[in-house]
Amino acid sequence: MNSSQVDAYLRRLGAEHPAWPTVDALRELHLRHLRAVPFENLSIHLGEEIVLEEQRLLDKVVGARRGGFCYELNGSFGALLAALGYDVVLLAARVYGDEGRLGIPYDHLALRVRTVDGGDWLADVGFGAHSHLPLAFGERGEQEDPGGTFRIVEAGPDAAGVRGGHGTVEAADLDVFRDGRAQYRLEVRPRALGDFVAGAWWHSTSSVSHFTRSLVCSLVTEEGGRITLSGRRLTVTAADGTREERELGTDEEVLGVYRERFGIELDRVPVCEIPRRSQFRPHGATHP
Repeated sequence: MNSSQVDAYLRRLGAEHPAWPTVDALRELHLRHLRAVPFENLSIHLGEEIVLEEQRLLDKVVGARRGGFCYELNGSFGALLAALGYDVVLLAARVYGDEGRLGIPYDHLALRVRTVDGGDWLADVGFGAHSHLPLAFGERGEQEDPGGTFRIVEAGPDAAGVRGGHGTVEAADLDVFRDGRAQYRLEVRPRALGDFVAGAWWHSTSSVSHFTRSLVCSLVTEEGGRITLSGRRLTVTAADGTREERELGTDEEVLGVYRERFGIELDRVPVCEIPRRSQFRPHGATHP
């Protein structure tokens, strides 16, 4: 990412260029990203190709002022952080679904970010409802965040009896909990963006993927709540958890909400058409 691309990305977030890659700057960028760049799966339902290459991600998130799901959001945010001088590692995770089942390999992409002032952080701007600020990677106690109470703990064996680690210094995979509920199991082995292509393809095409079966567009609000458009249902959740919901009627109203509340200009309303169920049905999991 060159300097002009960095500047354009920071303008997208409404952020100044940080003087140093510190934890304070990371926290601000993380929160601004959640407030400015929607978590959305509209491309799947608009027939748009999802390509996990840095330039294509920047074209979408910065150039087209769109959002995306985890691979796109954390992929582009990781590229920005690396260009700003942070030490960034891409990590793969498997999302917990019904009855505690883990999703597919490369189900989710998260970031491990080390700062110039000695911090080691889990950054994740691509999981829907999650922490508003980076989590301390090495902390094993409760971490309070505007998005809830989080814990990162060493994971036990999976269904195959494998504990994870793959010979790394850090022996175990990690489970990330929010408000006492397991969100995803994180591998500590570094990955490359291209490793997630199969996961992105599965989530974009499988009849049992949450993303092919629903429409979502969501942002954290300035007040610490959340605004979400799921199909035609608009939900505004306040920081204290109170919710207001309403159904949108016309296509013009739906397009207006995308434009005015999420900054997304569309020429037609995305339509959720569930793909034909395949014979192979893995135990998938859903993002919140």
